[in-house]
Amino acid sequence: MPPAAAEVLRGLSRTRNNPWVFPGRKWGAHLSNLNDSWDRIRKRAGLDGVRLLDLRHTYASRALALGESLPMIGDLLGHSQVATTARYAHLDRDAIRDAAVKVGEDIGAKVRPSHDP
Repeated sequence: MPPAAAEVLRGLSRTRNNPWVFPGRKWGAHLSNLNDSWDRIRKRAGLDGVRLLDLRHTYASRALALGESLPMIGDLLGHSQVATTARYAHLDRDAIRDAAVKVGEDIGAKVRPSHDP
């Protein structure tokens, strides 16, 4: 867990004698349905239409853009199959364009005749 996330979690108020960070309605239980809580959070933050799944997709896509491998991203997301991770990991259009230009320029440099005398 990133240190910044751990710091946020440490700062949350806790329910007495409950080990869970996000306690459920019953004593000793954890929160099992995030939908209602997420609806309130996203409305306050002005994130209408943003789903929890969108956050996972963004996390995976950013990790991929930063050079992390699909198996590593799968471990971060708790996936057992790389194929599952591949569905989450979408590169943005700029990254795809940049990669295409870089590969194209490299190939072009290899096939162009040299102009050296």
